[in-house]
Amino acid sequence: MRPVSLEFVSTFGLPPVESVQLAARLGYQHVSTVLEPFRESLEGHPHFSLRSDAALRRDLLAAMTDTGVTIASGEGIAVLPGRDVRDLYAGDLEIMAELGIPRINVVSLDADLVRTFDQLGRLSEMAGSFAIETLIEFVPIFPIRDVETAMCAIRHVGRRDCRLTFDMMHFFRTGGRTQDIAAIDPQAIGYIQLCDAPFTPVIADYMEEAVCERAVPGEGEFPLAEALAQLPTDRVVGIEVPQRSAGAAGVSLDARMAHCLAAARRLLA
Repeated sequence: MRPVSLEFVSTFGLPPVESVQLAARLGYQHVSTVLEPFRESLEGHPHFSLRSDAALRRDLLAAMTDTGVTIASGEGIAVLPGRDVRDLYAGDLEIMAELGIPRINVVSLDADLVRTFDQLGRLSEMAGSFAIETLIEFVPIFPIRDVETAMCAIRHVGRRDCRLTFDMMHFFRTGGRTQDIAAIDPQAIGYIQLCDAPFTPVIADYMEEAVCERAVPGEGEFPLAEALAQLPTDRVVGIEVPQRSAGAAGVSLDARMAHCLAAARRLLA
């Protein structure tokens, strides 16, 4: 059975202990998490800070020991204009190492790609000192907008522990085709994020759609089975399916994420 992660975006800010417990109830092997949400939860979950709350970190480690669920990826890391990753994330990486997080997922908000690539190199070196892998996520509306640009960044960094997050929505919405996947070095793909969506956006704001309203795998228009057949079969698959409308209609988070997991398992089989 391929390892599957309950992604933080899918839970609309559910605190980490509760996220681990939810994953265990439903049959996920992993979760992803941020150290501290950058905005209020859209579903009313309480704010948390793994940065400042040592007791919460101890509770999270205990919950992982009790359930066997681990953190697959640390999120909320970004290259920012005018800021140095050494100042931003040295403390965060130490906390992530304490929590046993094996990889971080990184985006860039800095339009200067030369600077972005250099910052990614520094970040990868920092993360590597904690035995943490760096994953670069491309997003159509961000400076690293597609697979090609992400691969340029990976080649610039030049480390085996700097690889690609392959997000289905971002890939297909940037014009990616399943036959294009074969051209990507499989060893450069470090993580897969699975969701579905229509090819034509139903929400004008891309980020709003990405963080609030994706479709259950197999219930949109993307050729997911064909894409998965081209991707490495031993990578963690993160289920990144936020469903704001279903939540507003009264469907519980447990029910939503159980449905997503069942759908993902059918595709992965």
